[in-house]
Amino acid sequence: MSGAGPTLHDTVGPAFFVDLVDRFYEGVEGDPVLIPLYPDGADTAGARERLAMFLAQYWGGPHDYMEKRGHPMLRARHNQWVIGPQQRDRWLVHMLAALESAVAALPLDQGTKDDVLGQVATYMVNAAEHLRNADS
Repeated sequence: MSGAGPTLHDTVGPAFFVDLVDRFYEGVEGDPVLIPLYPDGADTAGARERLAMFLAQYWGGPHDYMEKRGHPMLRARHNQWVIGPQQRDRWLVHMLAALESAVAALPLDQGTKDDVLGQVATYMVNAAEHLRNADS
């Protein structure tokens, strides 16, 4: 995401992405549908770091993800796991709940919060569907 004005990363700050990811993984770690998709099981420290770096970069922050991991290639990186509608939907349940609570905690006016929530939620819904690689 780039443009002439401030980025979403500028608006919310880098800590927002860490907070969002931490809230998200609190749900994932107890989800019997999703946790089998994580090679390290409930030890999500590495996954947390990668997702926070990716989201910060995507929304206009530093290119730490690209420097450490290369091009995101999201679909290719996730193709080794079966991601069907159930996995997509469970992922979205946790991500959208985390997003709502992380945005609510931001010290921003309500209009800005609504804008951030709308932009990021739309991205998450589209990304979750893009990563789906199975019909069941």
